[in-house]
Amino acid sequence: MNRLSMSRRSRPARGFSLLELLVAFAIMAVALGVLYRATGSSVRSVGDLELRQRATSVADSALQRVDGVPPAGLAESGAVGDINWSLQTRPYDSGNADPKAPKLHEVLVMVTWVERGEPRQIQLSTIRPERGPRRPGP
Repeated sequence: MNRLSMSRRSRPARGFSLLELLVAFAIMAVALGVLYRATGSSVRSVGDLELRQRATSVADSALQRVDGVPPAGLAESGAVGDINWSLQTRPYDSGNADPKAPKLHEVLVMVTWVERGEPRQIQLSTIRPERGPRRPGP
């Protein structure tokens, strides 16, 4: 045997083989793909949540505007950006036979929007008293 072949055998091999590098890159690619999907899903969820909060805020604002319902009731609708809302009232039977008790109305607010191509909606309701006709001020 010559000296060159003996020195190669006695020294341990350094570095990585091509196969080891390919396996490492494949594992890294799979890990990055999973991380990318998780991050993208989180960003979409935050966007959806923000849209739902805006829709809930629109519904709450519509309910807060109604402090009393006229005897004929109310029917209103509108839009705030890409969020549509409608408000309707109907008489509410409280079961109270006292003629002096104020008449009550149920106020229903329906808010609709489109989220990732799917229609979504929120419905809120409350009870408000009927207000009499407004008297002219002095």
